Amino acid sequence: MVSLLGAALVASTLALPAQAATIPATGTFQMTTAPGILPTWTRADIALIGIAPGAVITSPAERSARIDLPVVAKTGTANASAGGFRLVNTSTGEAVRCLVPTVDTRARLIDCLTPSGYSLALFEISGIDERTKISTNTTRTTIFEGMDIRLLNSPMAERLNKELDTSVFSASVQIAEGSLVVTRAR
Repeated sequence: MVSLLGAALVASTLALPAQAATIPATGTFQMTTAPGILPTWTRADIALIGIAPGAVITSPAERSARIDLPVVAKTGTANASAGGFRLVNTSTGEAVRCLVPTVDTRARLIDCLTPSGYSLALFEISGIDERTKISTNTTRTTIFEGMDIRLLNSPMAERLNKELDTSVFSASVQIAEGSLVVTRAR
């Protein structure tokens, strides 16, 4: 009985797919708030703040904000960035942090590391307009443009509304448009 159990365990282990290796990568992930999002958040006292080496750049007249994050690694279709951003209720001081966001273009999710150390899928990528691949003898670059970024679902919108003591978050609207440029060695 023990040998049958051991054989079954070995067979099931061999049938598992190989894990993709994490490799160094460079590039940039950018999210620009969709029209009307930043003014709505501002009226509700919600601010968007970069976490170094990430940055938040606000347009003139504060109509939109762009989050710029450097890409540092790649594991399969998941692209890890450095830094992050915070959503802060400036009246209450409550905040939600998205640390070292990982953009998975196949799963179409953006995961954040929370301050307590677990991964949280905060956003979904509901569409990608264009994909481009550029290869040289030494590198491969993949460019994703026109990424439609929304909150993952209604429970996530409710969670943000509760944690930030607001009512401005909804899963039914586009939060941002994103782009991702990832270069890795061949």
